[in-house]
Amino acid sequence: MNHIDCKYYLAIDVFKGICKITKDKINADESGCSDFDKASKCKHCKHFSIKDNNLGLCMKKTTAYPDLQAVTCKDFSWK
Repeated sequence: MNHIDCKYYLAIDVFKGICKITKDKINADESGCSDFDKASKCKHCKHFSIKDNNLGLCMKKTTAYPDLQAVTCKDFSWK
C-alpha cells in the first residue's frame, strides 16, 4: 500500500500530499509508513467490483471510481 491509500494522506496535487500525523510532505506513490492506516475507499469495499482500470460498479449498479473516498457511504464494508 502507498501513501495515497492511507486515511492520514491529504492530497496537495496529483503527485504529493501531506501526512496528517507528521505534517511532512510525502509522495503519493511511495510505500506507506509505520503510521499507515488503510483509507475507506470504494476499491476496499466488498460491494465494489472493478470494470476496468479507472471505473467499477458499486452493488453492481452504480458507477464508481476505485479511489473514491467512502467515508460517508452507509453501505461500505471492508473486503
